Amino acid sequence: MIDLPLSALEVSIVEAGTTPADALANCQRSAQELSRLGYHRLWFAEHHHSLAIGAFPPALLAAHTAATTTGLRLGSGGVLAPNHAPITVAEQFATLATLHPDRIDLGIGRGPGTFHEPTARALRRGADPATDDEYRRDVAATLDHLLDVGIGELPEPWLLASSDAGAEVAASLGLPIAFAHHIRPDNTLAALKRYRDAFRPSRWSDAPRVLVCVETVCADTEERAAELARPMDIIKAAILQGHPDRPFPTPAAAAAHRFTAEEEQALGAFVAQQARGTRDSVEAALTRIVEATGADELMTVTPVHSTPDRHRSFALVRDLVRRG
Repeated sequence: MIDLPLSALEVSIVEAGTTPADALANCQRSAQELSRLGYHRLWFAEHHHSLAIGAFPPALLAAHTAATTTGLRLGSGGVLAPNHAPITVAEQFATLATLHPDRIDLGIGRGPGTFHEPTARALRRGADPATDDEYRRDVAATLDHLLDVGIGELPEPWLLASSDAGAEVAASLGLPIAFAHHIRPDNTLAALKRYRDAFRPSRWSDAPRVLVCVETVCADTEERAAELARPMDIIKAAILQGHPDRPFPTPAAAAAHRFTAEEEQALGAFVAQQARGTRDSVEAALTRIVEATGADELMTVTPVHSTPDRHRSFALVRDLVRRG
């Protein structure tokens, strides 16, 4: 068995034929199931202006979920620093941490959370995308404000990364790192090496800490797992073609979709680095990733259409992990 804390990332999928309100309800049902199963953390991702993913602020989802669950740590995976004033982020998460002591995480990321340029500019009040230096200053300022606002308890801060640049920010500020293996698996090993090599102890962490997030779809058969994952594969293929904003397709629409040879090749390379299939296949894949990365914690993201099938995957994966 895998002997690591097991956590989950919620991306708030808006399934074809449903509404954002339905997606919110599904988020909360999933949170209750993850809490029941004994997962360690549940983080909510920040997205904007997407046909496939709800635009739900992580701080609000964490607040509501904290009030309706027990034990489960909650937070952002992540709140995107360029979109927010650092003091506002600090005040929100310090408030959450004081209301729910020892349960709140502040995962900070960089991307705009949207492929829609007018939305990205609106989030930045018309400013250009943040430079590397601006991003690092925003993260550092958020940490400083956490100490200054004096509300009470502090959240546990993490730096989300999918590249060497993000790894360097986490290392220089002495933060635990949550690496997006589910987005940029080709970057994982080199970035984590850079993080560990450059890490500077801080009040937030006295040694490197690594969480790795893996796309994980577990089902009773290989064929069922592939069927469940196919709608997200279509979204990924659209991104590869430069058409990222499309609805999350139904299983029937996904089954009828035909990928190009180029898409098949790219998707195959991606899937080979994630965890998909039966319990045995998923356990083998997650074990390989944990051993290769030296991860201290494992986080799964399960972007499938059906909420009951997501919950089945959560339960099957939980059985593979010794402790949560």
